[in-house]
Amino acid sequence: MEEIVEKALSLGCKCLCDQPLAPHTTFGIGGSTPLFIDMTAAAFAPLLRLLEERGLPYYVIGRGSNLLVADEGTDRVILHCGRLMDNIALEGDTLVCEAGAPLTAVCVAARDAGLSGLEFAYGIPASVGGGVYMNAGAYGGELKDVLLYADILDTAGNVRRYSNEELDLSYRHSALQKGGLYMVRAAFALEKGDSAQITAKMDELMQRRLDKQPLNFKSAGSTFKRPQGAYAAALIDECGLKGYTAGGAQVSEKHAGFVINTGGATFADVMAVTDHVRAVVKEKTGFELELEPEILS
Repeated sequence: MEEIVEKALSLGCKCLCDQPLAPHTTFGIGGSTPLFIDMTAAAFAPLLRLLEERGLPYYVIGRGSNLLVADEGTDRVILHCGRLMDNIALEGDTLVCEAGAPLTAVCVAARDAGLSGLEFAYGIPASVGGGVYMNAGAYGGELKDVLLYADILDTAGNVRRYSNEELDLSYRHSALQKGGLYMVRAAFALEKGDSAQITAKMDELMQRRLDKQPLNFKSAGSTFKRPQGAYAAALIDECGLKGYTAGGAQVSEKHAGFVINTGGATFADVMAVTDHVRAVVKEKTGFELELEPEILS
């Protein structure tokens, strides 16, 4: 690990040893990693190459908004795309954003530049990297609608520019999910708009989030993917599961699609709730719910 730390520090990264991961996820759950590296964009490729050469396990995270970490933590080195790689640059009507840029900050930058198209993403608690990885969307919009290209890093340390079409974006899916590909930056092609109208739309959607979602609790957002032909929240509500609780984890009484951390929830608590929900929904409706957050152990 010393070699990895030395390399990371020489490239401007910050390193933390035996770092708890709970503070780095929106669920606020999870054990520790032996090494947490807050990366710079320039460090991503060389660090990945070095970890691959040494055969050390690693995992790349952004804001941890779609991540559930096991209570015992992980033996993987965590490569964090965060504040050290969150640059947002305006190139004409295109925003070029590093993987660690928060989606909400990108939406604000677009608004301030009088550019429309990202209003739907305002309030999604993801980074650009995580957002493209999951093709984040809300209120009728998805990142695939505005993504121009993404610069993608492979495990050999090579970076190639992928077009929107090459990324194979669909509902909560991208080509990045097949593994071995990591986003360094993405460009969003937007349209000229009126800043006041853009602001009004963003405020309207944020208010809808506040009205309908349990944003006062820690969570990973929507806990289950939308099954074909139905809505997860409606199925869970139909089965009378709102408020179902195990330890500190609970199916939100405000929005059945959210499993929330009411305080002190563990990974085991969340899995107990989600396993129960999936079993009951399957038994009563025939639909099989799939977890949206990724699990890191």
